[in-house]
Amino acid sequence: MGIIGTIIIGLIVGLIARFLKPGNDSMGWIMTILLGIGGSLLATYGGQAVGIYRAGEAAGFIGAVVGAIILLVIYGLVTSRRH
Repeated sequence: MGIIGTIIIGLIVGLIARFLKPGNDSMGWIMTILLGIGGSLLATYGGQAVGIYRAGEAAGFIGAVVGAIILLVIYGLVTSRRH
């Protein structure tokens, strides 16, 4: 998958994660994409390394959303301590 595809998937995963995570997230599109891509990478490679699923399975997309939600929670904790 090319860089454009990665950005689009990251955006979709980031938006789904922001929709599913309760609370107010006042971040822009770029941060949403970055957290979505980070969650995708975290869940994809982590899930495959542990042997939960293989590349191309639907569980990988679900794992990417879960990974992005985890990153959103961590991001929220880090930014709330700065204020």
